Amino acid sequence: MTDTTPPDLKAGIALDDIADGAMLSGRIDGEDALLLRQGDAFYAIGAQCTHYHAALADGLLCGHVLHCPMHHAQFDIRSGAALCAPAFDDLPSWRVEQADGRVFARERIVAAPRSRKASDAPLDDVVIVGGGAAGLAAADRLRREGYEGRLTMLSADADPPCDRPNLSKDFLAGTAEPAWIPLKPDDWYRGQRIDLRLNTRAEAIDVAARKLRLASGESLPFDALLLATGADPVQLEVPGATPGQVLSLRSFADSRAIVARAAEARSALVIGASFIGLEVAASLRTRGVEVHVVAPDAVPMQRVLGPELGAFVRDLHASHGVIFHLGTKVTSVDGRRATLADGTTVEADLIVAGVGVRPSVALAEQAGLTMDRGVSVDAYLQTSAPGIFAAGDIARWPDPHSGERIRVEHWALAERQGQVAALNMLGRQQRFDISPFFWSQHYDVTLQYVGHAERWDAIEIDGSLEGRDCSVRYRLGGRVLAVVTIGRDLESLRAEWALESDVTR
Repeated sequence: MTDTTPPDLKAGIALDDIADGAMLSGRIDGEDALLLRQGDAFYAIGAQCTHYHAALADGLLCGHVLHCPMHHAQFDIRSGAALCAPAFDDLPSWRVEQADGRVFARERIVAAPRSRKASDAPLDDVVIVGGGAAGLAAADRLRREGYEGRLTMLSADADPPCDRPNLSKDFLAGTAEPAWIPLKPDDWYRGQRIDLRLNTRAEAIDVAARKLRLASGESLPFDALLLATGADPVQLEVPGATPGQVLSLRSFADSRAIVARAAEARSALVIGASFIGLEVAASLRTRGVEVHVVAPDAVPMQRVLGPELGAFVRDLHASHGVIFHLGTKVTSVDGRRATLADGTTVEADLIVAGVGVRPSVALAEQAGLTMDRGVSVDAYLQTSAPGIFAAGDIARWPDPHSGERIRVEHWALAERQGQVAALNMLGRQQRFDISPFFWSQHYDVTLQYVGHAERWDAIEIDGSLEGRDCSVRYRLGGRVLAVVTIGRDLESLRAEWALESDVTR
């Protein structure tokens, strides 16, 4: 009988038991750990990603960087440091030594606090406008990089920064606890000396005076300013609908409101077959609610995923009982009854609209910043005003992969832009050349999308959509712009690495 007990790395293993470039799962003082080899050097780090605890042994090791297979976080194997969102927390790491042809994990390493570098920009006041992914990531990175000055974070939301992707997925489905949703506990902000102000709106920027005026009348000085105001859901006006009858989903409060109504609902109408709309549909079906989806397109998300993958997603939802009304729209609502343009009527206790968002750019427009269907930024995420940066849903930047200026509404991308903007506030001059990545969960199927393709002239499918084991490549002029995978996490990481390696750094 084969012994499957993971090796005790503290007791040591033979050097020949781990090949160059390989990873070996084991245990150190009762903790799951990975031993990694790079030539004659060995490293020992924690075995689970600090974001959603995915097994890093299933990830991709590229040089000294280990890529998580689930949501593409990155870690430095030499120290366990989290390099790239969505993971913020470092991995544990242990000192490793070699003796008598064996390698041993020794004591746990306590990382020394990072100190502010002399080359950093002289900043005393940094203000972040926005309490979402980009804002939180920027605040975290500023402190990790040794910024010690005043740091103010303004959020129009009533809740602290939260795990927004979960709002349409596990939390809405009832499989995630409310306590899991905040990205950081309240005491983290105090410990990091971040002045987080909720229910606070910025009203105007005085670019010349370097001051931000709040709706309350208070004025905040800044040496560097990050605009991370995100996007607002398109509010659908449906004739006959009562105020508050048609819900949208953006904030934690929005998700809680849908959960509350779903508890009493037997049927729901989802308007829009976007990623958010269909994730809401899947979550409501998990709760046992009958779901109707109304959308104008003949195939859901065809403009994003193409006809084959769009049809697969439609059929997947239909197999779970979702009733589609495609090629039409809601024309009126009378109580529980919704009437569609094709004459169909749908009875619904709950109506949710997922018909897109608009970038929140009013503050940037007021300041006179250069606009381009969003806030125009350079390769360093700086706007047309020096010292003012933009990240997340509002930012349109020069994408080195496609050669075009793009704006992308993805959670992980917003976090990564926030991290790079923070570095550049500190004078690091780091270009944002990261390839966009997002994931979308539908029941037990997860789509991983790397790259960005607004148009293509060829779609190549390798594997089986029906078997839920495939990769889909989107090409333009023979060049791969984006790759979607189902059931191929490692291939998704390799595709991301290939896209980023195609850019001259």
